Amino acid sequence: MRKFLIIALAATTSMGLAACSEATQENAERTAESAGNDVQGAASVAGQAAREGAAAVGEAADKSARAVSEAADKAAASTDELSRKARNEAARIEADAHNESVEEARRD
Repeated sequence: MRKFLIIALAATTSMGLAACSEATQENAERTAESAGNDVQGAASVAGQAAREGAAAVGEAADKSARAVSEAADKAAASTDELSRKARNEAARIEADAHNESVEEARRD
């Protein structure tokens, strides 16, 4: 009888440990799945941040390119104006030196 009781007790303990092990495995699976979901969510957020950052860099580059283009246009206009003034002054000086009109000096 005592042997039977010891065997029954051992069997009950073994089943309890097996059930506990099963519950632990299920908990581990849920934890791993949750961690996977967290990683996936973090990757999604990081990807969105990278896309937004790239868009911001692109917009800044476009804005800079427009500013450079406008500055180049202004510089070209200023150069043209200075060139016109220099030609006029040269024609005036030549006209004074040769006792002729500015129009005659420009033709020379």
